[in-house]
This record gives sequence, structure tokens and C-alpha cells, in this order.
Amino acid sequence: MAQIISAARRKVKGRGGNYEDLDGHTDPAPQSPPDSLRSESAPHSIYGGDDSNDLLGQEIEMTSVSVVPDDTFTVTQAVNAFGFGKFQVRLSLFTGLCWMADSMEMTILSILSPALHCEWHITRYQQALTTTIVFLGMMLSSTFWGNVSDRYGRKKALTMCAVLLFYYGLLSAFAPNFLWILFLRGLVGFAIGCVPQSVTLYAEFLPTKQRAKCVVLLDCFWALGACFEVLLALLVMPTMGWQWLLALSTTPLLAFACICPWLPESARYHVASGQPDKALETLQKVAKDNGKPMLLGRLVVDDGSMGRRGRLRDLLGPELRRTSLLLWFIWMACAFCYYGVVLMTTELFEASANRCSEDGSLSSQLKPIETCSADCKELTTTDYIDLLWTTLAEFPGIFATIFVIERFGRKRTMAVQFVIFAICIYFLLICSAERSFLTAMLFVARGIIAGVFQAAYVYTPEVYPTPLRAVGVGSCSAMARLGAMVTPYVAQVLLNSSLLLAMTVYGLAALLAAVACFMLPIETKGKEMKESVSGPQLHRPQGNQPIGTATAS
Repeated sequence: MAQIISAARRKVKGRGGNYEDLDGHTDPAPQSPPDSLRSESAPHSIYGGDDSNDLLGQEIEMTSVSVVPDDTFTVTQAVNAFGFGKFQVRLSLFTGLCWMADSMEMTILSILSPALHCEWHITRYQQALTTTIVFLGMMLSSTFWGNVSDRYGRKKALTMCAVLLFYYGLLSAFAPNFLWILFLRGLVGFAIGCVPQSVTLYAEFLPTKQRAKCVVLLDCFWALGACFEVLLALLVMPTMGWQWLLALSTTPLLAFACICPWLPESARYHVASGQPDKALETLQKVAKDNGKPMLLGRLVVDDGSMGRRGRLRDLLGPELRRTSLLLWFIWMACAFCYYGVVLMTTELFEASANRCSEDGSLSSQLKPIETCSADCKELTTTDYIDLLWTTLAEFPGIFATIFVIERFGRKRTMAVQFVIFAICIYFLLICSAERSFLTAMLFVARGIIAGVFQAAYVYTPEVYPTPLRAVGVGSCSAMARLGAMVTPYVAQVLLNSSLLLAMTVYGLAALLAAVACFMLPIETKGKEMKESVSGPQLHRPQGNQPIGTATAS
């Protein structure tokens, strides 16, 4: 039942009075009220006479409806109206720098392990532990950072993350022994657990039509970071060693920490945390930067968006339980396969001469699990160049994902890519004397699985409502780290004893994840980001004070 609020609207000024719609167009001021507002519930007209110059309207607002009145707007409508412009370009660069730093810290894992094996004589299991400890820190911290982000803001969480990540990353370069490197790299992993929240912040400022494309393109910065790390290792490792590589790899982290004060806070977070005035200020800044007029009227929010925020158990509520459980498995399988390819690349390059037996069949064991320092093989220039080629595979994977994700949807894109990845993995079982064949298969496999990761990063923020978006992304990231913790023991230990068994594990994980993608209950293609769990009901605070009113500047 509509409830009529006795607040006078602006008087239409002269003949030039215009109203601005959500798309930035101007329409003539209405001369008479629409017929839909002349109902039995209001027998006496609230519009008065027919003379438009003396006409005083009254604002009509619904207390529990899903249709937003003409003189109000939501954050989603504002973001869509402002479009993609200068504000989003700058935010893309800020967020991309964060992803570049994260990528460098991840890529260094495949380079650090062989170096420590040769210098400190660590075993294969200890090499795997060097990688696992980083992912353990990420897994333990992902939901923590998600909770911090939902409760205290995306900007504050990312600022803390940048400072800690730079500090512990730099200290890792001075680690005197293996225990210290484990401890410090674990703390690096703890800080990295917040990086996915940069995607949450970024996605909340993107218009619906451009959201998927922009989030996938963000992976270009990840690929650039990985390529830069390989090139840096090629220059630094032969002469200066892994300590200098760790120290120089923190440069993008320092740059991101310095620009954090200029990061915008999410307008959706401000609304969800009961700070609509700050949300209006942010939206006015977006409009100004993009050269668009600010929407006229009041900012309204959903009932659910001002309630509980950042509670992990709400992800397992009746409406989100199936989605959350399936997404957790998909993210875990995705990270398991992605980092498996990253780690097995250096392992396969090291043992490329031993892959085939004398009779031309696949060797049952690439190399002994326990090796002494005299048997260690440091990565050569050729290894680094081939590693760079496989890293470059992420670029075609990105563009392929952009091409299909808007045409076939998020669910189908992830499922098909998982199947293609499984096929590529099984091709690695073919024994070929040509190293180019090995490089090509790893190239395709890495490009495909990188595309799956980006499709998951598109889907997850879209499917969770604003009060649970950050903790939802954080919980998925935590499950991804669980898969990443296991993968070193397959890619660095099991692979050296049985290539067939290792490839079977990765192929089976990818196929099961493809089935999970098809089972997801919601397809988010073309849909708005949800503001509440229960539904899009409008909310007004107690009393007659407006949530926020925007006026033309």
C-alpha cells in the first residue's frame, strides 16, 4: 500500500523546467500527473490545478516495493548512468598495480624453490613446503580480510594489506635460514589474502554492461606482473641471487602502498554501513570525473544492505548455501590447477631430458625425490625464456574469456574452459623429444586456466549481495588457497615419481569442477549486483529525513 509523504517537490520553473532521467537525457516537465497515480487510494488529486506554472507536486514513496520512484535513485542506477570513464580508468590502474604485485609474489615461488634447493640443500618436500606456507597464510587470512573489508571498508583493508605485504616481502630477502624464510613467507601469504578485495572494490564501481569485460581485462596486470618477474629473475638470479630478487620484487608493493590514500571507498559499502552522505560524495566525484551530470533526487538503499554485514555463516543460509558450496569447490579446483601448471613448468623444464625412456615411451620417474646439492640444476636462460613464453599465455586466455563470457554466460564459460584444460593436461602425457611441444601444451593449459580464474572473479562478486560480497569473495579465496596448498605436493613431489598419476589428478579435478559450474543455480550474465540477501526492497531511515538528496551543480 503506497504511503503518501507530504513533502513538496520542486516547483517547475517557467517553461524551461526539465527533469533529468537516469541516462542523462532531459525530458520536458510533465504537464499533468500520469494516469497510474490517479487511483482510488487518493480520491482528491494531490496535483492541484492544471496550470503547470503554479503546480506543486508531492513526493510519493513506497515503503516496501521493488520499483524505485522517479525522484529517487540507487547506487547501481548512478554507476550505470555515469558509465565507464576517467574515474574507472584511474581505478583500473590502481587495482591493476595491486594485482601486478600479487602476481610477482606468486610467480617467484616457482623460481625460489630450485634456488633454495641448490643453496641450502633442501629436499623436495621442503621445496613444496616453501610454497605451501605462503598459501596457508593466504587461506587463514582470506576470510579475515573479507570480514575487515565488509565491516571497516575496502580501502582500509587494502591499505593495511599493502603496508604489511611490502614489509614482510622485504624482510624475506634477509632470511638467514630455511625456518626464517618459512616464517616470513607465511606472513607474506597472510597479507596477500587481502588482494582479492581489490576486485570487490573495482567491481562495485563498474557499470553492469562493462563489468565482466573490465574484471577479466584486469588479469592483464596479473600477466604483466608474472612476465616482469620472470624477466627480473633472468637479469638478477645469475649474478645477484635470490635475495636481491625478493627485495626488488617488492617495488610494485611500495608503489601501491603510496597510492592507497587516493583510493576511493566503495559507495556501496558506505550505503551498507549507514553512511549515505559519504556515498553521495563519492558518487558526485564519479560523476564529475566522468563528465556526467549528477542524478537529481534522493539516494535510496535496500532494507537488507543496512543490516548485518560480513558474517561468514550467512553465506550458508538457505538462499546462498548451494551457491557458496559449489563456488568453494570451483575456486579450490581452479587454484589447484592454475598453480599446479605454474609450479610444474619449472619442474618439467628441469627434467625435460628425462621425460622419455630410451624406447620412446614416457619415463615412469622423472628424477629422484631426494637429491643432493651436487645434483641440483639451476634454471638456465633457456628455461627462463620458455617460462616467459608460458606466462605470456595468459594474454590470449584473457581475450578469449572476454569474447565468450558475455555471449555464453559465466557458468558455461568456466565449465568449458575446465574441460579444455583437462584435455591439455592429458596431452602432456605424450612423449615427445621436441621441447617446443611441451612448451606449447603448457602455454595453452596456462592460458585456459587463467581464463577460468578470471571468469570466477567476475561471477563471485556478482552473485553475492553487498553486505556479504567481500566476505563471500574472501571465503572463496580461502578455499582457493586450500587447493594451492595441496598442489606443490603434486606438482613438485608426485610429478617426479609418477607423471601419469600427477596428470590424472589434475585432469580429474578440472572435470569435477566443470560439473560444479553447470550445477550453479544462478547465472549472473546481464544482471545487476544485488544489494541485499532477501530482495530489492527499498529502505528509509526512521523519521522524515531523506537518506540523501543530490542537486544539480
